[in-house]
Amino acid sequence: MSFVWFIFIGILSGLIAGKLMHGGGFGWVVNLIVGVAGGVIGGWMFGALGIHTTSIIGSLITSVCGAVVLLYIVGLINRSVNKRN
Repeated sequence: MSFVWFIFIGILSGLIAGKLMHGGGFGWVVNLIVGVAGGVIGGWMFGALGIHTTSIIGSLITSVCGAVVLLYIVGLINRSVNKRN
């Protein structure tokens, strides 16, 4: 059951991060990937700060924060690549 929640939180956090970063998202599959990767990045960031979550809401917040950071970094990279062309 936790795997289903992990996927659900990944999709939801990818959608929320896409909306927060001035985009409409990238579709379900990419939102899932961004959300899951965001969960890993957010877990690492929060762990480094000494913040640990135990609830589903805490996991969602962690995942959204990580996904926003990931989308920000991807946006920076995309801008620098487009500048070169």
